[in-house]
Amino acid sequence: MDAVQKIYRFYQSYGGEKRIIGASACGLPIVALFAGRHEYPQLIVQYGIHGREWVTSLLAPEHLLFGLTRGGAWFVPLSDPDGALLSMYGEEFLKQLPPKRARFLRAVNGENPFSLWKANGNAVDLNVNFPAGWGEGVRNVRAPAPENYIGRRPLSEPESAALYRFTLDVRPDATISYHTKGEEIYWEYFQQGERLCRDELLARALAAETGYAAKRLAGSGGGYKDFCIRALKIPAFTIEAGRDSLSHPLGEGEFYPILAKNIGVVRRLSEELWKTR
Repeated sequence: MDAVQKIYRFYQSYGGEKRIIGASACGLPIVALFAGRHEYPQLIVQYGIHGREWVTSLLAPEHLLFGLTRGGAWFVPLSDPDGALLSMYGEEFLKQLPPKRARFLRAVNGENPFSLWKANGNAVDLNVNFPAGWGEGVRNVRAPAPENYIGRRPLSEPESAALYRFTLDVRPDATISYHTKGEEIYWEYFQQGERLCRDELLARALAAETGYAAKRLAGSGGGYKDFCIRALKIPAFTIEAGRDSLSHPLGEGEFYPILAKNIGVVRRLSEELWKTR
């Protein structure tokens, strides 16, 4: 059973609060599951927004079952199911799509292995498609590509639009986005003053929890973290899980070392936020 199947089966079997927040470009559901209580602090944790980083989705059930001591959290295990399936199956998945879309994706990818595909089913990189510094990232491209294409406009993609609407509906007190790789935590996007100090302290707490390095990231733009910091003025963190010496895509064989370092992250953030209330 692959990671996508595991997530959908877990969603189906979960007896707690859950919902479908949208659909992918290829029509697959984007699901969210809640754990904890509807009181401060409220978190959103999202995983797998880049296709080849699908291994992070497997953290979501573990985080949910580990639970929180304060507040509650919504978990979005797989923000880019189409990209995950393209990365895992390539041609096998393309054969299930309408011929026009399959031809388009083959042309965009060229001779590259689909295992390295980061984008969604429209060849848009979802993590540069949010309305915060859209098009200002140093690696952005302006045509369909396996990675870094910003899309025709902010929130042009059904997946990013779904996550955007869901975030505005929940109005979380903080968010976490799981990516691979590098064992680093990015937390800054032009916030200043008290917000900068607050977010740096939280990032240091997550660094202590994981053993990862808390770092500022220059040249970002259009990311989900960026949107949460700029528009909602809340702490938001991108966690790059997995050793940098590993090659993309990280497989399930790398999952348990990642889990060991990250199992307490959501609970730790909820506890640290509670202290600052």
